[in-house]
Amino acid sequence: RQMCIRDRVSTQSTGCSYQQFHHCLHLLEMPRGPKHHLKRLNAPKHWMLDKLGGVWAPRPSPGPHKLRECLPLILLLRNRLKYALTKREVTLILVQRLVKVDGKVRTDPNYPAGFMDVVTIEKTEENFRLLYDTKGRFTTHRISAEEAKYKLCKVRKAQIGAKAIPYITTHDGRTIRYPHPNIKANDSVKLDLATGKIQSFIKFQTGQVSMTIKGRNTGRIGTIQHIEKRIGQETLVQVKDEKGHGWSTLISNVFVLGEGSDSLVSLPAGKGIKLSILEERALKLKKKE
Repeated sequence: RQMCIRDRVSTQSTGCSYQQFHHCLHLLEMPRGPKHHLKRLNAPKHWMLDKLGGVWAPRPSPGPHKLRECLPLILLLRNRLKYALTKREVTLILVQRLVKVDGKVRTDPNYPAGFMDVVTIEKTEENFRLLYDTKGRFTTHRISAEEAKYKLCKVRKAQIGAKAIPYITTHDGRTIRYPHPNIKANDSVKLDLATGKIQSFIKFQTGQVSMTIKGRNTGRIGTIQHIEKRIGQETLVQVKDEKGHGWSTLISNVFVLGEGSDSLVSLPAGKGIKLSILEERALKLKKKE
């Protein structure tokens, strides 16, 4: 096969089959290493990048949140908070170590901040929590300095590891050892950002207030009404908001925010209630008046 690739001679002279020959040629064309570019048309729609603003978009670095479920710091500072006009200005801000994500200084413009992350800018004494609005877009929700000391994490997995050490993994890539034995998958934990330790936890059960973090109902907030377990399929969850509108989604899309109707984090404007087209129009007309 190596002779086929090196000399590009016919398959008959080397004795290998036609399929083997083309498979070897295909191996030569395979990329090496991770991708470093992202075209703007392929970027997630919730980044809200204008189509004619250039060919490229910032590709998020590998980190705690997935590429299509995060917001790079460059878009947060430049497009949302308007602290910079260009990527160079964003870089100059970050290298001064002025921006913290979850209490840690981040200097990478492409660092992937995601749902529930706390972004702190000490120079302006501002704190923001990344949450979803009812249209599935990230919103920079301004919070107090006291609330910026903690965040909520959804438990993805609760298992026992090597040497019989129990641990949990969260939606933001954390692994926490020796959790409370009552913490199970899909529960939410209140995490102290300074120490990285669990302060309290919220069980995933009916009657709890929750936010849908994926799917068509992303950003909607309501109370869990019913949990339907299905054999051979993922569990379905029925949710209803304050206006009585209900929806159904997968259990992996539901993030518990607090006990009963009391959320442990402050909620963005609208309280996660999705409006119809007519209600949105009426609200805009009322603001103009």
